[in-house]
Amino acid sequence: MTVFKTFGKVGSTLYSEKEEKMANLFLKQAKQYLATRPGYPPQLFDFIASKTPTHDVVWDVGTGSGQAAISLASIYKSVIGTDTSNKQLELAPKLPNIRYECTSANISMTDLKDKIGPESSVDLVTVAQALHWFDHDTFYDQVKWILKKPNGVIAAWCYTTPEIDDQFDPVFQKFYSESKPYWDSLRGLVDDKYKSVKFPFEPVDGCDHTGPFEFRSEKLMSLDEFFTYVKSWSAYQTAKEKGVELLNDGVIEEFTKAWNEDENGQKSVTYLVYLRIGKVGDLVK
Repeated sequence: MTVFKTFGKVGSTLYSEKEEKMANLFLKQAKQYLATRPGYPPQLFDFIASKTPTHDVVWDVGTGSGQAAISLASIYKSVIGTDTSNKQLELAPKLPNIRYECTSANISMTDLKDKIGPESSVDLVTVAQALHWFDHDTFYDQVKWILKKPNGVIAAWCYTTPEIDDQFDPVFQKFYSESKPYWDSLRGLVDDKYKSVKFPFEPVDGCDHTGPFEFRSEKLMSLDEFFTYVKSWSAYQTAKEKGVELLNDGVIEEFTKAWNEDENGQKSVTYLVYLRIGKVGDLVK
């Protein structure tokens, strides 16, 4: 097996055209995304870190506003977070051991070396809630080139729709189903918990498959904050551009009736996180 069928393929598109389109949509609601998207549980990062023999360098691809990078920086010596959106990166937390790089939709071999590192130099590649947008063949070739052999690890995860309680969830699921026409078709990979996403890697030590492995993330939110979370969806922005307001008066009324808030006006919102994890293994050049 070769690392690349065609070496020049590394210079082709890392992100799909659809991902570039979605990046432009997220530009318009970057602050909403940062404020209302769930964080990721410590158990997720502890599990990932337990599978990387050394904790030197991480490449966090599609880092956005640095939600994963900030947690990775507490475990690994150096984190390189890349994204196509300068606006998102401007909102990302700044730490001495995190370096953010804005990359174009087309990353060349030279850019890969200059912005990330030489061959076999990275312990871990992470992708949080973004793998479904990527050109998988090209991206995986890059991952196999950059990861340390044979135990370099790739970890990619997504979270599905939030869960609140028996009263609110049916109302929300009905709303989510009605929003489907405004989601990109690739959203189906998320709804499928990344079970069907292409993932050509070997199970990490101690595991007999590459996942998905389930984790839970919880966040206290007010109803207004929940509305802001919905507005951070790419589907919400797409609908808006088509002249459709997903959060119309009728929907807001339904949500308000179903939102049985506590005395602080907040509810615990649970997001189920699904992780695919594997190692690069021995690659014959």
